[in-house]
Amino acid sequence: MTQASLHPMLNVAIKAARAAGAIINRASMDLDILKINTKAPNDFVTEVDQAAEEVIIETLLQAYPDHGILAEESGRTRGNKTSEFVWIIDPLDGTTNFIHGFPVYCVSIALAHRGVIQQAVVYDPTRNDLFYATKGRGAYLNDKRLRVSKRTRMSDALIGTGFPFRKGDNFKRYVKMFEEVMQQCAGLRRPGAAALDLCYVAAGYYDAFFETGLQPWDLAAGSLIVTEAGGLIGNFTGESDYLYQREVVAGGPKIYGQLVQILTPYTRVIKAEEETATAAAAKPAAKSAAEAVAEDAAPKKRAAVRIKKSDDGAPV
Repeated sequence: MTQASLHPMLNVAIKAARAAGAIINRASMDLDILKINTKAPNDFVTEVDQAAEEVIIETLLQAYPDHGILAEESGRTRGNKTSEFVWIIDPLDGTTNFIHGFPVYCVSIALAHRGVIQQAVVYDPTRNDLFYATKGRGAYLNDKRLRVSKRTRMSDALIGTGFPFRKGDNFKRYVKMFEEVMQQCAGLRRPGAAALDLCYVAAGYYDAFFETGLQPWDLAAGSLIVTEAGGLIGNFTGESDYLYQREVVAGGPKIYGQLVQILTPYTRVIKAEEETATAAAAKPAAKSAAEAVAEDAAPKKRAAVRIKKSDDGAPV
């Protein structure tokens, strides 16, 4: 697909992604002076993340000032909070890789309309690789049309994943999951940038990908690129509400189906429902507000008072 034939909104997103990529590439040449802050254990943010996000938001809002923004670093503080159009932005996916000089990171920008992703760009500045898609018009790497892998056997599949790194992640659950998948596939890979991982599924480099703990900005752009390349994406039970469920599976149709079967027992969705049901069954029914008010207002019965008497019968 030529630049001239791209959707206007996609062209603006590409312009924003390239501008952010230029900032990232310049900073990568002098990592020693980089200012790094910690949002949480093993979760870093740099001045480069913030500068890249700023140029993306400025570029998008200059073209579409009425649109909303959901960005990793600034959240919903910019843009129109009531717009049906929302740009979902990760200015630097793979920050930990970036600050170590490991060249696997990218810019991710998606446009959602009424919650449905319509435009997507993932830009890898180290390789000048531009992955992009418009809903219903296919997915591309630079000018080449993308198609997911045609492999059908799990034993032949190369699968991408992500490891737990945040406080509170259930590492034992991960180990069981990895052990089961590793024994059934040809190999597992963990480069460390989920948006690129999804693009690698779309390009057929991976046969599938799975991870937990991801945010919407990690997934939004890559998810459209996968589906426009003929792949499937969902949560661990194969349902389509992966964007806010913090678990995702993507792949070619055959491998995707087999991977969902393996991962279903590890889903947080099912476990959350089970825990809620168990807690509800264990607790006595809560009083309604009306019942509580009525109970407080009702006259209280006074307990009987026992009066002790002395040996001669007089009250004590």
